[in-house]
Amino acid sequence: MRTTALGPAERAEALAHMAERELDVLVVGGGVVGAGTALDAVTRGLSTGIVEARDWASGTSSRSSKLIHGGLRYLEMLDFALVREALKERGLLLQRIAPHLVKPVPFLYPLQHRGWERLYAGTGVALYDALAAASGHGRGLPYHRHLSRGHALRVAPALRRDALVGALQYYDAQMDDARYVATLVRTAAAYGAHAANRARVVGFLREGERVVGARVRDLEQGGEFEVRAKQVVNATGVWTDDTQRLTAERGQFHVRASKGIHLVVPRDRIHSTTGLILRTEKSVLFVIPWGRHWIIGTTDTDWDLDKAHPAASSADIDYLLDHVNSVLAVPLTRDDVEGVYAGLRPLLAGESEATSKLSREHTVAHTVPGLVVVAGGKYTTYRVMAKDAVDAAVHGLDHRVAPCCTEDVPLLGAEGYPAMWNARARIAARTGLHVARVEHLLNRYGSLTDEVLALIADDPRLGEPLPYADDYLKAEVVYACSHEGARHLDDVLTRRTRISIETFDRGTRSARECAELMAPVLGWDSAQIEREVAHYEKRVEAERESQRQPDDQTADAARLGAPDIVPL
Repeated sequence: MRTTALGPAERAEALAHMAERELDVLVVGGGVVGAGTALDAVTRGLSTGIVEARDWASGTSSRSSKLIHGGLRYLEMLDFALVREALKERGLLLQRIAPHLVKPVPFLYPLQHRGWERLYAGTGVALYDALAAASGHGRGLPYHRHLSRGHALRVAPALRRDALVGALQYYDAQMDDARYVATLVRTAAAYGAHAANRARVVGFLREGERVVGARVRDLEQGGEFEVRAKQVVNATGVWTDDTQRLTAERGQFHVRASKGIHLVVPRDRIHSTTGLILRTEKSVLFVIPWGRHWIIGTTDTDWDLDKAHPAASSADIDYLLDHVNSVLAVPLTRDDVEGVYAGLRPLLAGESEATSKLSREHTVAHTVPGLVVVAGGKYTTYRVMAKDAVDAAVHGLDHRVAPCCTEDVPLLGAEGYPAMWNARARIAARTGLHVARVEHLLNRYGSLTDEVLALIADDPRLGEPLPYADDYLKAEVVYACSHEGARHLDDVLTRRTRISIETFDRGTRSARECAELMAPVLGWDSAQIEREVAHYEKRVEAERESQRQPDDQTADAARLGAPDIVPL
């Protein structure tokens, strides 16, 4: 199928189209659920638009644990239906929808008690595998296995010998969450959806009781315009209640925010060939392989401060380090931490007092005629949430609409990916890139790698690594702006790449070169380059300062010391 770029011209065209013609469905919110809803709607033949106030995936959907998983801990809560549903989605994403973006990842669960714990945990993991197989999409991942202490220490030498008596190893899957969302949006656009980020809904259009569209402010070029739509879907995650208040109607449910923070440390600081999953007094802790790094997370605490920039405090960081160090032979220190990020889970309120026990089920409601709200859920089941949201919207349309087909719709880059992977040595020889570079590109872009390589063919300098962040090529920065909707330096360093958490300088040494690569694509002058670099440096310093603060209130105040490049 044809691909569609999300460059500046395409964004302007999308906004113009939405202002001129009534849509069947307007989706508000550019996280994974909103992007999935836009893809679901447009592939049913509905005229569809999607707007996002900031960048694609700039909220929760870029700050997760990067896992596609069934939720092993939900078995303990006896939530079998949720686990079965999530495991089916995991299989679909691995095998059919996004094999280039979603990859298997092994986890080791250290056992600390002899006898009963192996039986108890082993039964749970066996049930996990059985539910995956029963879903019809369990292939592609090895089954779990039981390990002795000696075998576990050979697999994960970083563990203290007295921290375990044996272990279980099982498999789940992982992805780059922000990259996945950007690909979802591009796929929806390729099927005809109109997509614009940095476009904020500031009000809803009403005819009597009915919502008939939204008033949208273009935060890049200025100005407001009306987008008329037969159905509007509110998919704004932790901002659900704020968006609902624009209708001046009382919502049928409320969304609570639970903060989870993650640390990123170099791969050589934990000697292991597998990820780890550890039980804590509140929840579970993951140590997740991430290229040349490990991601350690997460916390689970109530959050009622700034939603746009949740801050990690010193106490949060100490909590994670203390828990992971309880099993490591060589402890981690603050000096080992390359990156820190915090995200907010949208949880349906009122189901339990403890956020770690709140359900990850989702809810869809037609709160006002013409307005559908979808909230709750988890990243892995975004496609099911999107289907339910569009099913609800379809009830408000005056014509028959085809059923959901996204189970059979691969994302851009999936088609042709296995063949290109098999040919990676030939691609490397043809382009002059190292085969490891080609593998890196294929695992980020799939068969769209050809588009990145075309940029290098036109300008060989783009085949060079980005200074101080040499996991990435200069071409990837240009491509992020020309094809993936990046509008600002922060978008590229934080979401199109992960330089902001994968380097000890948090991307500040790469910032200027990156901005200069972006400038020709986005039409920046030298003053805008300076502004982008200065803003990014202030953002990094504000985050560092927040991570030195003792609690949420002081961390939040420190993080808000850096203003957004595009004021909301």
